[in-house]
Amino acid sequence: MESILLVVHVIVALAIVGLIMLQQGKGAEMGASFGGGASQTVFGSVGSGNFFSRMTAILVAVFFVTSFVLAIMAKSSIELDDPLIPELETISEVPASAPAATDEVPEAPAGSASDEVPALEQDASPEVE
Repeated sequence: MESILLVVHVIVALAIVGLIMLQQGKGAEMGASFGGGASQTVFGSVGSGNFFSRMTAILVAVFFVTSFVLAIMAKSSIELDDPLIPELETISEVPASAPAATDEVPEAPAGSASDEVPALEQDASPEVE
């Protein structure tokens, strides 16, 4: 059922693209008023615009319905034991080797490298080129 619906969905999508490509733009009516051959069309001088826009609206409604049904089918087919869904790991115990949490900030031992800050060299006149 899902594969049939997917095929219908793709065919409707291609039909929508085809119908949109066949429709004329808004500037195309100017040529018809100066004798642009509107009487030789299949749908008459006015009927093609109404037919194409109506068919496009119907196909878009079918496309939305098939999209919605495919989304519902995809959601219902996912199982909880699916390997594609990541599982959350829970930590039940704190390891014994972990230090105890305190609010105290540890201090650096005396004579460490953090006490010795190198002096910055200052240049009195910056070079300008």
